[in-house]
Amino acid sequence: MAVDWASGGPDLLVMLQNGVAPIGEQIQDQLRAAIRERRLAAGERIPSSRRLAELLGVSRGTVVDAFGQLVAEGYLVAAVGSGTRVAAIDGGPLRQPTSAIIPTASSAPRAAEIDFGYGIPDLGSVPLTDWSWAVSEATRTLPKAELGDAIPAGSRHLREVVTAYHRRVRAGCAVAEDAVIVSGFRQGLTFVLATLVRQGVQRIALEDPGPREHDVIARRAGLDAVPVPVDEDGIDVGHLRRTGARAVLVTPAHQCPTGVALGPSRRRELSAWADDVDGVILEDDYDAEFRYDRQPVGSLQGLNPHRVVALGSVSKTLAPAIRLGWVLAPQRFVSGIVEEKRLSSREAPGLDQEALALLMETGRFDRHLRRMRENYRARRDVLTAEAERAFGRGRLRGVAAGCHAMLGLPDGVSELAVVSAAAVIGVRVNGLGSYRFTPLATQPHPPPLPPALVLGFGNLNEHQIIRGIRALAGVLQHEAAIPADGPQLERNSAPDP
Repeated sequence: MAVDWASGGPDLLVMLQNGVAPIGEQIQDQLRAAIRERRLAAGERIPSSRRLAELLGVSRGTVVDAFGQLVAEGYLVAAVGSGTRVAAIDGGPLRQPTSAIIPTASSAPRAAEIDFGYGIPDLGSVPLTDWSWAVSEATRTLPKAELGDAIPAGSRHLREVVTAYHRRVRAGCAVAEDAVIVSGFRQGLTFVLATLVRQGVQRIALEDPGPREHDVIARRAGLDAVPVPVDEDGIDVGHLRRTGARAVLVTPAHQCPTGVALGPSRRRELSAWADDVDGVILEDDYDAEFRYDRQPVGSLQGLNPHRVVALGSVSKTLAPAIRLGWVLAPQRFVSGIVEEKRLSSREAPGLDQEALALLMETGRFDRHLRRMRENYRARRDVLTAEAERAFGRGRLRGVAAGCHAMLGLPDGVSELAVVSAAAVIGVRVNGLGSYRFTPLATQPHPPPLPPALVLGFGNLNEHQIIRGIRALAGVLQHEAAIPADGPQLERNSAPDP
């Protein structure tokens, strides 16, 4: 669709050279070439004759004559009230950089009709009206001085609001001086890992199974990443002690992807481990607000603030498109994290930071969370009832919190076969094996896990959940007799949404 511009139309680059050819011919030749090569698209408006003459420093009559010739040849179309636009012609192939090439129908993956992808909140319930109000209010009230480069740690206002929220809702004890505002969890994780390396940490332990690509990110930071198994009470601290690691990354409130919460005794053991080895616990606090059986589990940061770095964002609570997060760290790490941020990306958008602070301190954020907690609870209940009806009791786990659950498969069933068969009928789902630690060539392959599927339900309505579970039940009826066919999917084998 053509875009209407203000009077004069858009600017256009035309290069003229003295003594090469008459000016009018040069204008015609360059416009023809741009249209043939699709650098100017059909229907696109070009500058008015007056505007182009001003840009080129030539007489308007020269430009009018050039336009008239191109109209006569069919390259341009002139209409009263619409300006001069590019005509639709049969020209050469569109020249595009490799990154802009659109995949053909045969190469593009089939879109899933029902997507159980992990980590997607309800995108239809993002409080856009409240966000628009907050951005407008931030634009109106933010001092002009704060429209420049802010301090590297981030908006003081947002750091005060975030830490107050963390103390009130997550039982933390951080203050504004402990906080660094970042553009999402992964950016914060990258800065923290780089800081740990600079302070002499060489090895980090990761939950196995655990969030995708964290092992890749750790290795890119220069750390030796080692797996630690997860059981019904969370990460195995005894195994952690045997790894020789001085840092560990955990998802204690709702383990990704098994859904278990780190038990009270394990929390104390993990804190003691950190004290004993002069270690650091990195807490991925990604969906702790959505708990359905009791109050949200408190943050590890409040239990041992000198040893815990808590990382959070609004990707699950609001939307991934609002690229804001935070790192709450012991003081000995803050300056290093700030320096990594300053050298890498300087600052998250200042207006968005102020908007998020306003959204949180006016109660709009809490109101949204309460509404979404009830919505997700209702979807969780439908998922649980339908899974029990289709697969029997005890197959679905990790449903006490968050927006994903784990569905155990019968022994001998191949996750890969189920995932592939489901995709054929328009249901996207990930196998548990895709969350396994990616082994290095020098390490033995990790032992197989009981087959399971990871079902994200945050962005599905209740009707879609019912249809998706029934479709998976049909797939399992067909696949139950097929033995497991080799290694399960490894983590990072397919991208998360």
